[in-house]
Parts: sequence; C-alpha cells; structure tokens
Amino acid sequence: MITPVLLDTSRQAKAQEGFAAHDFTIDWDNQQAVCPAGKTSTTWNDVVQEGVAKTVVSFAALDCIPCPSKDQCTSARSHRRRLSLQPRELTEAIQAARARQQTGDWNRDYALRTGVEGTIRQATHTTGLRRARYRGLAKIHLDHTTSATALNLIRVVAWWNGHPLDRANHSHLARLQLSLAA
Repeated sequence: MITPVLLDTSRQAKAQEGFAAHDFTIDWDNQQAVCPAGKTSTTWNDVVQEGVAKTVVSFAALDCIPCPSKDQCTSARSHRRRLSLQPRELTEAIQAARARQQTGDWNRDYALRTGVEGTIRQATHTTGLRRARYRGLAKIHLDHTTSATALNLIRVVAWWNGHPLDRANHSHLARLQLSLAA
C-alpha cells in the first residue's frame, strides 16, 4: 500500500524549529539516546501508555538546564527532555517510510493512487456507492455496474464538451442530464 506516513506531532516538529525526536540518535542495543548537543540519556523505561507499548527515554536535568540549546529542545517544568518512542521495529519502519516518501519514485507511485482516489471519490459522491441500496448480491452487482456506467457517461460527456470534471461540484448527474437534453 502506498500511503504517506503521519508526520511527527511533537511541538518542535510542528513549529519546525528546535529538536524533534528524529534529531536524536537512538541506540536500541545499548538502550541509550544521544541528543543533538551530544548528551546521553540517563533512563530508558519500557512502559504502556494508553494501551500502547512505548519506550520513554529521559535526559538528566543537570545536562539539560545548562545546555545552550535548551530552548530549542524542551519547555518542560522538569527542565529536561523526554522522548516517547514506539517499539524499535515500528520506529525503524516509520523512519524508513518517511525517507522513502522523499524520493521521486514514491511520489510517482503516490500520484497514481491519487488518481484512483479521485475516481473513488467521484463514485461515492455522485452515485452514493458508500451504502448498498438493495439486498442480495445480484441486485448490488447491478447497482454497481449501472453506477459505473453512469460515471463513464459523465466522463465521456465532459470529454466531448471539452470540460474537465469539476471536482468541487457533486452534481455530475444533473450536468449530464442538461448536456444530453441540449
């Protein structure tokens, strides 16, 4: 599946200033993290937060308080930085996916997906395919094929008239009826 990975939601990442979690070097084998200023974490605790397994990494207040980069790193009352990390496999998969998102190949593949999603959006908004109107596979199949035919007619009429489809307008069927009547 080709889908963008959610962005980092930390305060630093949202503001695009300061040190976000991806700026820290994580040494999973030695259970340590190193901040961009070169300080090593003091605690490494495996916890469960809201039912999700995470690792909380903390740095010493004695390292963080005198640090010249403290304002870019933390605004916590404890004057020290804490990182809440997903499990190792998930963190590494997210980092790899975010790196892959920056490549031209991924963007080209994702552009294909957006075309497919546009078609799905048009089908659901124009013909109401989110819910089946009928019961039974045969009737649902007939509904889907007639909806697909209607979408094809809408696209053919738009192509014949030289008008691209207006994605903001949900009433393609009304436009089709007007152009067929003309």
